[in-house]
Amino acid sequence: MPTARDLATPLGRARMLFAMLATPKLRVGIGRVLAGEGAPEAADVRGPLSRLDWLDEDGTVELTALRGITEALALMRSDAAVLEVGRLDGIPVKTEESREVSARIARLVFERVGAERSLTEGELNAAIAMFAADIALVRRDAVDAGVLTRSADGAVYRLTGG
Repeated sequence: MPTARDLATPLGRARMLFAMLATPKLRVGIGRVLAGEGAPEAADVRGPLSRLDWLDEDGTVELTALRGITEALALMRSDAAVLEVGRLDGIPVKTEESREVSARIARLVFERVGAERSLTEGELNAAIAMFAADIALVRRDAVDAGVLTRSADGAVYRLTGG
């Protein structure tokens, strides 16, 4: 069985770069390094830039790493992303955050099966299992958040407008 692709590393690299580009002195420092002028002397610039493991102080760029970042970003924007990322092993502990994640999962389930459909508990459980390990928590949180309604006997679930 194929394993999920490592997306955390290239996405982490992209996130780090964009966070640095948002800071003027780091943006200038990256420009200097890329232009072959060497790393800036200031420790508060040099330190963060040294974390860009794909960029050497002399401006040499590790092209394999950049290609990996580009491929990961393209994959995450495609329909195939769901096939590459693993399911959530844990849901946030804080109730508000837990309900937010669970509500998003419930909406994704109904986007895929059809928002107008009713699902049995078993069907809903199978769909949630694709996204999260704690099926009961997601189902319960989504109901508590008002995203799902369930029949009085708990056998049938529907997506609400909330």
